[in-house]
Amino acid sequence: MHLGLFSYNVDYGARPDQIARAAEERGFESFWVGEHTHIPASRQTPYPGGDPLPKPYYHMADPFVSLMAAAAATKTIKLGTGVCLVAQHDPITLAKTVATLDYLSGGRVLFGVGGGWNREECENHGIAFGQRWKYLRESVEAMKRIWSDEEASYDGDMVNFDRIISHPKPAQAGGPPVIYGGATERGRERVARYCDGWIPIDILIKDLPAQIADVRRRAEAHGRDPNSIEISVFAFEGSTPDALKEYRDMGVKRVALITPRRLDDALRAMDDMAEMIPQVA
Repeated sequence: MHLGLFSYNVDYGARPDQIARAAEERGFESFWVGEHTHIPASRQTPYPGGDPLPKPYYHMADPFVSLMAAAAATKTIKLGTGVCLVAQHDPITLAKTVATLDYLSGGRVLFGVGGGWNREECENHGIAFGQRWKYLRESVEAMKRIWSDEEASYDGDMVNFDRIISHPKPAQAGGPPVIYGGATERGRERVARYCDGWIPIDILIKDLPAQIADVRRRAEAHGRDPNSIEISVFAFEGSTPDALKEYRDMGVKRVALITPRRLDDALRAMDDMAEMIPQVA
């Protein structure tokens, strides 16, 4: 099992190139950043974790620019969006951005996707909140065609284009793995239907085996090889060697641990967390 690191990637904390370089030096497999284009000042949508909304949500840097900075400062560490809010992007433009990052990084992108929880944030981008899941699926399906086909077309209810040519293609054949974030029943159905991996956020370890089994059953029902879907976990509350071994033994391939915001604190935490890498490999 691999260990990765998640950074809130805020403008008052460590830079992504600093964290990614330090993570690679310590043997971490992947570096992840989140996305919020903005936070509506109205704050009408309650934060799922309970108010007040934590400060980092107001200060997240752009994930793709940040991951390009991380790519330029490193050689091997994988670069993950945890997660990209797809409904806040035009799919043709997003396909170009992801493909360019993958091309320039030498095929290191892990494309984590999700729908988001903030209604006003989503609707400021012109997508009705209740339609974001359809838009997410159609966008992912369309992007996979853009990454794979010389002349790509897609005919959906929300995403439509005919015979477009887009280069560069991703370094990873067919594009980077699309990894869905979210632990609901409907989320597991999305994983099984059109994603390459699943990365739920900090669900209870005791609940995970049944949910992994559910993802695999659903994948099989869609005619897919259930073992082709890679399972990862965001462990936002930290973890211990024993907990990480439990993840490993149930078939989890990757756990992303959170780093503190400021560089000195992050480096000390990474030194401690890196000691667990050989214990769970």
